[in-house]
Amino acid sequence: MDETPSIKTALAHSFSAAMGHAMPLLARLRHFLGQRIGSEESPASSDRRREGNSVVLQITGMTCGSCASHVEKVLLKEAAGYQAVVAKRARAASPPERRSGKILDRNAKQERWGAPLQVAIIGSGGAAMAAALRAAEDGARVTLIERGMIGGTCVNVGCVPSKIMIRAAHVAHLRRQSPFDEGLGASEPTIDRGKLLAQQQARVDESRHAKYEGILEGNTAIAVLRGEAKFQDGRSLIVRLNEGGESEISFNRCLIATGASPAVPPIPGLKETPYWTSTEALASDTIPARLAVIGSSVVAVELAQAFARLGGKVTILARSTLFFREDPAIGEAVTAAFRAEGVEVLEHTQASNVAFADGEFVLTTGNGELRADKLLIATGRAPNTCGLALEAARVAVNPQGAIIVDTRMRTSAPHIFAAGDCTNQPQFVYVAAAAGTRAAINMSGGDAALDLAAMPAVVFTDPQVATVGYSEAEAHQLVTEAGSGRLIGAQAVAPEAGELIQTAALAIRARMTAQELADQLFPYLTMVEGLKLAAQTFNKDVKQLSCCAG
Repeated sequence: MDETPSIKTALAHSFSAAMGHAMPLLARLRHFLGQRIGSEESPASSDRRREGNSVVLQITGMTCGSCASHVEKVLLKEAAGYQAVVAKRARAASPPERRSGKILDRNAKQERWGAPLQVAIIGSGGAAMAAALRAAEDGARVTLIERGMIGGTCVNVGCVPSKIMIRAAHVAHLRRQSPFDEGLGASEPTIDRGKLLAQQQARVDESRHAKYEGILEGNTAIAVLRGEAKFQDGRSLIVRLNEGGESEISFNRCLIATGASPAVPPIPGLKETPYWTSTEALASDTIPARLAVIGSSVVAVELAQAFARLGGKVTILARSTLFFREDPAIGEAVTAAFRAEGVEVLEHTQASNVAFADGEFVLTTGNGELRADKLLIATGRAPNTCGLALEAARVAVNPQGAIIVDTRMRTSAPHIFAAGDCTNQPQFVYVAAAAGTRAAINMSGGDAALDLAAMPAVVFTDPQVATVGYSEAEAHQLVTEAGSGRLIGAQAVAPEAGELIQTAALAIRARMTAQELADQLFPYLTMVEGLKLAAQTFNKDVKQLSCCAG
């Protein structure tokens, strides 16, 4: 018997294969309609189920009424002599579902007419977006699941708003004090935090729409499902929809990219108080007269200095010292700079109890009580993995709840990948995005690893802190491998240190020696020239060299 498909079968499969791709879908419509209308029906297909001279198409996956309207227009244009009646019933962001209990797999034999890989992504931040775009580019059908604000931490409550606030604080500081005050009159700036916040939020909204929402809206290969996901097993998710009800999502591959949230230490009394995390601090429309900060790393020091420069009296409580995981010289340099600006840094100090009464925080420490109008808790971030039912999919986590992944973002469960702050990888958005892209490549049969040997990191204090590669307690800026002289690490504490660290990262990646770096040409009076000078110190006393001497 002739196995040539009827127009109904062909169109149904064509729509399924091109789901979410409007233009390819319409092109296929034109192709098959042309075949159907331009030729006589073969005897083998004349007994296909029809009603009179009509053909009924059962099409699933149209995400809105406009999809049906596009189909209707093509039918009316191409099917001369036919009437087209389209029932415009669409499901919003309809996800991939099980078909006869069969799970599609690109590595196995695909269903007839070529079924795309079904990819489910939990989250919508840097890792999730990078993976979704790459997977869609590779031909996958992607369902992106987000329970809250599209864009994740960085654009909404992290990198973007914090850097805007930090830059505003830097401008306020320069107006108040600069190296040129003898010739440029300094003055105390008038600070309107409400207006600064409005400007900050406008930029956040603009960035979120331009780099996340707008891109998702314009990519028909990606369906967005608003709700909270958890694993049903190793091949499916249950999503509790924000609008009510549940939806089951089946997948060939899944990426977990749920990010992290501020960690809260178990200090007695703390949870009963209206403390801030970085989220509330960045959203505050006022600058507290007295701000206490518990924490000693990136978020704590960045926001502490910003609030101080915008007019607050800030006290930092550090369990050990600032940046205690880095070279001691880094913490010492930043502490000295903070104290010079009036920020109080209490080293080796912990709060044993926190109380709040009459609009005031009271922190009990080993050195007495500390009182403040606001309290910022910035003691790290915890992975958002609770509630995912990872055990149902046999996805392993470490004692901190972070998903364990290898260099290819594979978890302990077949077909399930993870990337970003919810994993045991460094919590930087550029690491998350790189991991998401590589995860998507590997989902479709590729082999892409994430090499973090030359990963740069920047803290946006003033002076900035920038590091890459290995560190050494005695090193001031560059670290070399004994014997070979090859660069293996760099640390810098300087204004705009973040602008020079990538050069060091590239030098490490290229396996350059300190002498090879010292021999390069660097523009005079640039911050990056400091790398050349540091490289020269391995063999010379740079104090005895003239400007630019090599």
